[in-house]
Amino acid sequence: MSLNDPKWGNRGGGDNRGGGDNQGPPDLEELWRDFNRRLSSMFGREPGRSGGSGGGDGGNRLPEFNFRQFGGGLGLIAAFGAVVWLASGFYIVDASQRGIVLQFGRFQEATEPGLRWRLPYPFQTHELVNLTGVRTVEIGYRGSERNKVLKEALMLTDDENIVNIQFAVQYILKDPQHYLFNNRGADDSVIQAAETAVREIVGKSKMDFVLYEGREQVAASAQKLTQDILDRYATGIQVSKVTMQNAQPPEQVQAAFDDAVKAGQDRERQKNEGQAYANDVIPRARGAASRLLEEADAYKGRVVAQAEGDASRFKQILTEYAKAPEVTRQRMYIDTMQQVLSSTSKIMVDAKGSGNLLYLPLDKLMQATAAAGTTATADPAQVARPVIAPTVESTITPPRADALSGEARTREATRNRDRGER
Repeated sequence: MSLNDPKWGNRGGGDNRGGGDNQGPPDLEELWRDFNRRLSSMFGREPGRSGGSGGGDGGNRLPEFNFRQFGGGLGLIAAFGAVVWLASGFYIVDASQRGIVLQFGRFQEATEPGLRWRLPYPFQTHELVNLTGVRTVEIGYRGSERNKVLKEALMLTDDENIVNIQFAVQYILKDPQHYLFNNRGADDSVIQAAETAVREIVGKSKMDFVLYEGREQVAASAQKLTQDILDRYATGIQVSKVTMQNAQPPEQVQAAFDDAVKAGQDRERQKNEGQAYANDVIPRARGAASRLLEEADAYKGRVVAQAEGDASRFKQILTEYAKAPEVTRQRMYIDTMQQVLSSTSKIMVDAKGSGNLLYLPLDKLMQATAAAGTTATADPAQVARPVIAPTVESTITPPRADALSGEARTREATRNRDRGER
């Protein structure tokens, strides 16, 4: 059947509404009538009847187009679209965000958290910027330390050595307007600023300082310098932390560097051992020297004091000697003899040049005197019994001054005689 057949789609009878055996596509006329009827009912109008009063062929004619009804439907659609368009200007700003309203692409205002409204597109648009979220960029590596980016990691130190440095930078946003309008890529800006800062710091430092004791100081200095660079360009970015992940020499010279480190450690160990030995020996030597100095000072003081005492005594004796020379001379002789005889236990005495020597066993006499004192204490009846012979007692009796002078003369004569015989 041709498509131009007026009964296409109306099989099974003359009724255009179709019979029970209608097997074709839906009737376009029927669809149009249904649409017109529904559109008229929306505006409270009854759909008009077409044709004259009589025949049943009125259902087969197309209804006339009603521009008033069509215009009312378009107005409703336009009103609905306008409401939807105006509602598209509402947006919500979270507590951790700030809203930036753009009017024809230019900054208009910054909005606080809450429900906000702006002019719909294309007059105004908005951007939501998260200010509390911490963002991290990696410099010298990506993902893990094994995935190295040598272009970023290799740096030259002040002593012309190459080191491989990997670090991470964490940052937040502090100014949404500067962040949106002064950055083409925030991560790229942070990476370039941080790499510049670290290269400057490493270039002014020694290799050992960067690799070992100065890592924390390098990180702190890099954070400060990176923040200064970002503030200079008004990026609206706040650097929160710079973390040194790894710092080591290049792989090509790792073995030689390990040998150098080991040699340096051996040197430090030997220095420590020498310092420990010095700490043990030097204090003892200083103590001994101090002790010797103290002893010398004490000996000096004792000798000086003794010399001063002897000089003072000599002056006193000289004064007394000037008053009574003979008595002073005798007293000095007696003191000298007492001092000499107190340190000996046996004495040989020449009795007036007769050639007979008198032997005085002072030690025996002292022991006998001590024994007599003990016996007298034990038996008082024996106190009157003599212990030492009269000759001995007269001998140990201190001589008179003239006797001592005679003995001195006798000894002098004996010496002269001996000298003559020689």
